[in-house]
Amino acid sequence: MRAFESVHFTATAPGARLIVTGAVHGNETCGTVAIRRVLADIERGQLALVAGAVTFVPVTNPLAYERRQREGDRNLNRGLAPTPSPREFEDHVANWLCPLLAQHDVLLDLHSFRSPGEPFVLIGPEDNAGSLEPFGHAAREAALAVRLGVRRVVDGWLGAYAGGVARRRARGGAASRNADADADFGVGTTEYMRRVGGWGMTLECGQHDDPLAPEVAYQAIVRTLAHLGLIATPNPPVAPQIEALRLSHVVDKDDAEDRFSRAWASFDPLHAGDLIATRHDGTALRAEFDGRIVFPNPGAEPGQEWFYVARPSQRVAA
Repeated sequence: MRAFESVHFTATAPGARLIVTGAVHGNETCGTVAIRRVLADIERGQLALVAGAVTFVPVTNPLAYERRQREGDRNLNRGLAPTPSPREFEDHVANWLCPLLAQHDVLLDLHSFRSPGEPFVLIGPEDNAGSLEPFGHAAREAALAVRLGVRRVVDGWLGAYAGGVARRRARGGAASRNADADADFGVGTTEYMRRVGGWGMTLECGQHDDPLAPEVAYQAIVRTLAHLGLIATPNPPVAPQIEALRLSHVVDKDDAEDRFSRAWASFDPLHAGDLIATRHDGTALRAEFDGRIVFPNPGAEPGQEWFYVARPSQRVAA
């Protein structure tokens, strides 16, 4: 059994309890590099904790990291919850990670993505008392998100995911019996953090192999420590020209012959009426409004998520 590693620091003065995670997906290593750089800064005395506490998890999923692939046995960032009967390696990770998350107030989860693109941050919902993702720390998330050093802020993940679940169930068939036909399968690190009373965000720092991604992750850690008052550094400024987007809905791939109209990249602009893709039976999928395509996956299997669509939001502003 592979060991799990976390490094914890506590200051003498009270303050927020932050946890920073890297390599939730084993091929997304920018967070690991950045965390180890911050740890070296602390060891050399270049960063000093003056209040609160912080825990660093350089490699959250050691099996996937060892294999240099997204997953060990399955995607850790789906259906995240402790289980009394662990079967897959990620079940053991969850049984260690979930109690650790619950000991903290704030999570910064560092990721990267497959295709070229600009870094962005995913935050949770607006404050609400609904059944899907009740929440009461939206202002705190927004205030940190705009100070991480990236200009694109995206919300609406779990709502869009749940909408996809509802459509799969309505269609019936094999897709409605898959794990991703359960809304809770959309729960990852930040969603779990919110469910146990905390708050946090996922920072997508750039493409997996982008040499700038570890720097984006490093600056975000330092900015988070400063914003929370854990280090004696002024609060970072708000990034200029913030673009706020809300995920509207997800479209699944129905058939192996479904085809995109072109090679889309995440956050490519869409204009109402644009042809996004064509189904195997000739049905055209067109943009319903001006917005952006998000997470297009040309390699999706039938019954899997194919792409998301986002619309402009007034959630945060520069």
